[in-house]
Amino acid sequence: MFVDTHCHLDFNSFDADRQQVVARAREADLGRILNPGIDLTSSQSAINLADSFPEVYAAVGVHPNEAFTWRAETVSRLKEMALHPKVVAIGETGLDYYRDRVAKDVQRQVFREQLDLAAEVGKPVIIHNREASEDVLEILMEWHAALIVSGSPLAGHPGVLHSYSGEVQSALQAMALNFYIGISGPVTFQNARDLQRVVAVLPLNNILIETDAPFLTPHPHRGKRNEPANVHLVAEKIADLHEETLPAVASITTANAAWLFQW
Repeated sequence: MFVDTHCHLDFNSFDADRQQVVARAREADLGRILNPGIDLTSSQSAINLADSFPEVYAAVGVHPNEAFTWRAETVSRLKEMALHPKVVAIGETGLDYYRDRVAKDVQRQVFREQLDLAAEVGKPVIIHNREASEDVLEILMEWHAALIVSGSPLAGHPGVLHSYSGEVQSALQAMALNFYIGISGPVTFQNARDLQRVVAVLPLNNILIETDAPFLTPHPHRGKRNEPANVHLVAEKIADLHEETLPAVASITTANAAWLFQW
């Protein structure tokens, strides 16, 4: 059985056939699909989908590119949402210095407030990082140290760096903080040699698989809308890189997700 630990089923590109998309995921042996929010509206939509489909779970948060929507009351709204029984994480949060839609100091403040919320509600974080590894890791190290000092069980399963595209060293630093590394469709791209070399050296016990659908469609379906059923293509590539069987990769990554999200 597979899991898709990051999929935006609430996005309007699924409006015409969302039921069929979930049905295809079931046929592809997916037992869990995690839908993270990118703002308050999307987070509520993720919860609504989790209520509608037994295999769908939600995360609630504000994406760094949406950090301009943050208001004084946003954190209290997210906290209320986080109490829903099918909300298993805070996110998607983090830093994005590539798009530069929001000032960096604002992104960092919104990121820190969501990390504090995660600590308060005891749920892991889903981290978006684009060209901001140094600041992301510095903030995560400070937060993880505080979790240890407070005796929080979350220190043992604090979160995931989703759709990882960085260097080996940054992944190792995150793993030292007990973070998982989320691997998505680009690992299957024929020109993704650097990412494939990174994934080949990451222990399977530290890897999660995801689609980030509707984006990052894996080979051989590039150019088409992505969907959760395609997560097996990510798992197949990881199995190839690790010279491991597909059932083993499916079993390990599914167990990793169960430990992280406690579902």
